[in-house]
Amino acid sequence: MARKRDNGPGGLIVVDKPAGFTSHDVVAKLRGMARTRRVGHAGTLDPMATGVLVVGTERSTRLLGHLALTEKEYVATVRLGQETVTEDAEGEITAAKGAKDLDRARVEAAVAGLTGEIEQVPSSVSAVKVDGKRAYARIRDGEQVELAARPVTVSSFVVHDIREETAEDGTPVTDLLVSVVCSSGTYVRALARDLGAALDTGGHLTALRRTRVGPYRLEGAYTLEQLQGRMDAGEPLPVLPLGEAAAAAFERWDVDEEDARRIGNGVQLRMPAGRKGDGPVAVFGPGDRFVALVAESGGRAKSLAVFV
Repeated sequence: MARKRDNGPGGLIVVDKPAGFTSHDVVAKLRGMARTRRVGHAGTLDPMATGVLVVGTERSTRLLGHLALTEKEYVATVRLGQETVTEDAEGEITAAKGAKDLDRARVEAAVAGLTGEIEQVPSSVSAVKVDGKRAYARIRDGEQVELAARPVTVSSFVVHDIREETAEDGTPVTDLLVSVVCSSGTYVRALARDLGAALDTGGHLTALRRTRVGPYRLEGAYTLEQLQGRMDAGEPLPVLPLGEAAAAAFERWDVDEEDARRIGNGVQLRMPAGRKGDGPVAVFGPGDRFVALVAESGGRAKSLAVFV
């Protein structure tokens, strides 16, 4: 029987998720490679989507829920002229008005209306819970689902290319190659749906690739094949150590040994002055030792997770 590896505190692995895999499928693969059950991911990607999926092992899994709340970046293809039940190419077509000869200025104006701080109704097949049950499960069971709009921030929504195409059913459609930078909780397929509604054409996603989660970019991601190749060659997984992962993703606060001990014991010290933002802060003690992730509460540091 293979001996279990000593994975220590663990760390993060940035995976380039392939199409057709759920985020849980990727986690299951990494559990086998890392030989540990303690593996999780930050920010779910739909099976159709590809790109950056941040996976954590061992104690670094305690960072994942906070990493999931960071800004994300995507490239996508929006098809105008057809609507689907899932708002992406995986679902059945429910309307096909067609879209051709669209004026670019009109498209850009509709995109501008979906940029900035907006109210967005999540996709009806999202994981949002309705009376304790996931919306997608209710849709699957044949129920009608109406979700409330929620505030999200679309920092950037850019149209890079406009192409007229013909869909498989013969409908004339227009495909937009776009890039989106947005806050956690933003549904890119809902942007495609709302863009189609604004242009009175209908719309859905035909491709989605996540290129960034917080500071972690596609350029530093590994495919599952690359990771398996390393394992087959007897090489270790390319894990970003816990402290480095925290320092890259969160504002840093260096403290002395005494304050490190107190924070590690749950004492709520006063937060430092001159902070850059209002998100979680990674606390480091002497020797670059990662102590805890904290958040400000009434001017004091409330521990979100302790790592010593």
